[in-house]
Formats: sequence, structure tokens, C-alpha cells
Amino acid sequence: MRKTDKIYVAGHKGLVGSAIMRRLVADGYVNVITRTRSELDLTDQRAVADFFAKEKPQYVFLAAAKVGGIWANNTYPAEFIYQNLMIQSNVIHQSYVHGITKLLFLGSSCVYPKLAMQPIKEEYLMTGPLEPTNSPYAMAKIAGIEMCSAYNRQYGTRFMAVMPTNLYGPNDNFDLESSHVLPAMIRKFHLAKVAARGDWAAIERDEERFGLIPNEQKKSLEALANSTGSTKVVLWGTGSPRREFLHVDDAADACAFLMENYDGNELVNIGTGSDLTIRELAEIIKHVVDFDGALSFDVSKPDGTLRKLLDVSRLRSLGWSPKLDLAQGISNTYQWYIKQV
Repeated sequence: MRKTDKIYVAGHKGLVGSAIMRRLVADGYVNVITRTRSELDLTDQRAVADFFAKEKPQYVFLAAAKVGGIWANNTYPAEFIYQNLMIQSNVIHQSYVHGITKLLFLGSSCVYPKLAMQPIKEEYLMTGPLEPTNSPYAMAKIAGIEMCSAYNRQYGTRFMAVMPTNLYGPNDNFDLESSHVLPAMIRKFHLAKVAARGDWAAIERDEERFGLIPNEQKKSLEALANSTGSTKVVLWGTGSPRREFLHVDDAADACAFLMENYDGNELVNIGTGSDLTIRELAEIIKHVVDFDGALSFDVSKPDGTLRKLLDVSRLRSLGWSPKLDLAQGISNTYQWYIKQV
């Protein structure tokens, strides 16, 4: 990509899209275009066609998607499959119609089979059943991956699909009813720390910025604030599943690297190649947030997939590796979070 090429970042307000924007701006790209959801509904076929006809981007980063954690995926499965299918179909097809130079589609590591061998290689895609708690979302993403490959084979396009592991960082979703595990933990520990010192004004500001706190959580915060004994934060599941986490700035760096250096038709996993248990993650966040209460797990709640670690040898062989370690990345994310309220 040349610094003056027109680059469209779809989903620039989201976790990944905003990180890609930061990366492109920092690297001196001067012709990056965006649209908010109110300006361009990516599920609207005609609106997307008109946008591409008018703007004629040369490169596309397709980071727009409806995303969420276990609760959100279980509660709104139809929305997850419909919106993601429509968004990616419209953007990918119009990228072909208008002859863009290259497109990068953000998949998700949740598309791999629930019981895939670990670490997960790219070729394990569609070799077994999906995790039921997020299968509608995963099936939509699989369709997007196949669409990129099919257009490459039939039309000679240069569309690539990447599979990032669990991402976190600035502009993450901290809504406790729809967020992923790491941002949800950051917020829960922060709210518990604030409640323990009785700072309800801070909690109200937090609600205004990051979404209402569910009644169950609010009751536990009230009990925490009124308690004279030990205090605790309760998290879902057993704490035993293992997960891999990558700071979103590293993910954006990998996406830009691949856009500039990769022309293959094969999937590329993006991750760190290492994982830890949810309990271990909770202990790190507890330390970063400086919450001095206890930690417990509600074993009546689902764990999801027991392990999800990506094999990142393909990406490493191309010459890329992450820069931020997990503790530092979580600390940076928490500092961003508390500045928002």
C-alpha cells in the first residue's frame, strides 16, 4: 500500500477497526476513509453499492461485525447470524464489483471446531462440530471466509481472511451483558473496588459510559459496599478453560503487515501461541486493578470451549510476532478504561 492509496476501514469505531485506524494514521497513510453506522448501514445492499461506486476505495479492511460474549450469543443468535452475513456479503461483493486491489476480512478463532486439536492449525476449519454457544456467529464468519476464497478462485481477486484469537484493548465492549471475558473481568473488578470504598458517584459515571449494570451485579455491589467482612467478585464457570489473548494493537499491526506482505489464498491465524486459564487471567486482572477482595467462580454458568489456542507458525514464518505481553497489555487497557469515566 502506498501512503496516498484510498483505504476503507469498515467498523472503524470498534475494537479492531479503531486499532487499525491508529496503526494506519501512525504509519502516515493520508487517505483513509470511514463511515459510522448511522452514515452507512452495511446490511443495506443498495447503500453499500452506492458507497463503493462513489468512493472507489483501493484497499478494504473489513472489521465491521456484530460481536459479543457467551450471554449475547445465546440470547440473540438470529441477530448474530443475520447481521454478520449481510455485512460481509455486501462489502466483499462490492469490493469485487468495483475492482479493489485487496481486501482483508477479519474472521474469528471461534469458527474452529469445539474439540479441535490444540494448538489449532488453519486447516482444522470445518473438521468437526462448532461450540453450540456461538455457532450462529461462527457459521456466519465461516461463510465470509469461504466467500473470500471463492471470489479469489472465480474472479482472481486478492481477498484474504485472518483468524485473530481473543482480542482486547481500547474501545472494547465493557457492557456486562454482551462483553467478552477479559473486558468483563476488568469492569467487574473495577466496580467491586469502587463499591468497596462506597464511591457510588463513580459507579454512576461508569454506567453512563459503559452501560447499565445488571440487577444481579448491582445487588452484589451493594452487598460488597455494605459488607464488614471479606468481599469477593464472582465470575462465570469453573475458571479452568484455557484461552489465548492478544492486544488489539498487536492484531492491527499483524493485519497491516499481512495486507502489505501476504498474497496467499490460505487462512492466517493471528495470536501469541500461548494461553492461560481463566482463573489465571482473573488473578492478573485482579492484581492490575488492585482489588483486594476475594475471587470465586459460579460453576452453574457455562465454561464454553475448554481450550482455544491458535497455531501461529504460518504468521511467524512470514516474519511477524506480537510485541505486548499480557500483563502490560491489560494494564494499558485498564488505564484507558479508567480515563473514560
